[in-house]
Amino acid sequence: MTPNAKTVDRTLWFETALLPGGWADGVRIVVSDGRIARIETGAARSGDEGGAVALPGVADVHSHAFQRAMAGLTEARGPTDDDFWTWRELMYRFLDRGGPDEIEAITALAFMEMLEGGFTRVAEFHYLHNDPAGEAYADRAEIAGRIAAAAGETGIALTLLPVFYAHAGFGGEAPSHGQRRFVNDLDGFSDLVGRCRALTAGVEDAIVGVAPHSLRAVTPHELAAMPALAADGPIHIHVAEQTREVEDCLAWSGARPVEWLLANAPVDSRWCLIHATHVTEAERRGVVDRQAAVGLCPVTEANLGDGVFPAAAYARAGGRFGVGTDSNVQIGVAEELRMLEYSQRLSLRGRAVMADAARSTGRVLFERALAGGAQACGAEAGLAVGAPADIVTLDTGRSVFSGRRGDALLDSWIFGAPSGSVASVWRAGVQVVKDGRHVAREAVEARYRRALATVLG
Repeated sequence: MTPNAKTVDRTLWFETALLPGGWADGVRIVVSDGRIARIETGAARSGDEGGAVALPGVADVHSHAFQRAMAGLTEARGPTDDDFWTWRELMYRFLDRGGPDEIEAITALAFMEMLEGGFTRVAEFHYLHNDPAGEAYADRAEIAGRIAAAAGETGIALTLLPVFYAHAGFGGEAPSHGQRRFVNDLDGFSDLVGRCRALTAGVEDAIVGVAPHSLRAVTPHELAAMPALAADGPIHIHVAEQTREVEDCLAWSGARPVEWLLANAPVDSRWCLIHATHVTEAERRGVVDRQAAVGLCPVTEANLGDGVFPAAAYARAGGRFGVGTDSNVQIGVAEELRMLEYSQRLSLRGRAVMADAARSTGRVLFERALAGGAQACGAEAGLAVGAPADIVTLDTGRSVFSGRRGDALLDSWIFGAPSGSVASVWRAGVQVVKDGRHVAREAVEARYRRALATVLG
């Protein structure tokens, strides 16, 4: 049985679980056809399947899976100051090699590691459309199909976001040679979106949206076409990630990127603004008022030196956010949430910055990322009747969890536990991670090693 196949009814039992109403003990979850059919609390232990601590699976709201293969290869200093823009040039050169087989193998490894790290859905911001020479594949959705295949192989739920990318800079600047694998026109992109819907029709819980890459890569006319192409799916866009982007947008339009977007696009709860790092208070209020989500990628933003999003102030105002792994330099729910909180502590010189009066830091971070991530991906989340049976357990055999209950379990996982502290993961009721390892790890890893021999050889 493949990891994402629907299952017969099964029953899981957990010593404690984080339900929508809070922590509960003796939780029995009945799964039918990949979804939660019934939840009982205070139930006696039954059967052998389950664990000590059950958490709902979280969505990874922003991933470029192919960049997983670059992790650790961009850390040498160049002749000038290094920043996002110098890193981007290295990324472009990395794309000189790697066909569909290699991209699929790298994507499968990233998706597998997401599951091992507690993510059960991924929003794949997919802009690698053309071959290494920049020519369109015979099937425009060739690489999108490989991403869907990787999701099917590993079992992760997929929100596929084909990216519209047409320009190198604000005002419709012609794309550069390094962007040749990304570019499209509106007619071609419309066809690509349709093909993505067709090829994901048989993938469990798959959702298709669209992603105008950024204000520097699309014109206002092109951006205006995106909501209709998205239909009822989500719309994601990079915005205000770097200070140079803000400066260039001001020079082009007289407005800052988020300011321009709110004034000129129908931003609402379907939209996810990726990064939005450099925002003013007025822009933050505008995002909150529109009920859009912000996609924060704290590990990548730190790795690239982007800056720190004012998450504490945004959250206090009711802002919605999810977390993503972006460049996939590291992969894990705990890693992203830890970096998010620590960035706020360093910026504000305080502790427990994201906590509220009723919940600990870890629980606030987790529950906000759970809800915001589900919204950003157009999906459901949480251990509730009718929701997908996406369940994550912690390895409570580790000493860091000794004597912990309730919120302290989340705090210990996020701030105290080593990597690899996820014990098991069920996706749509199928166990895809057992004893900390994906059930197909050996095969996925072997393919990845062969792909890297081609890409880096």
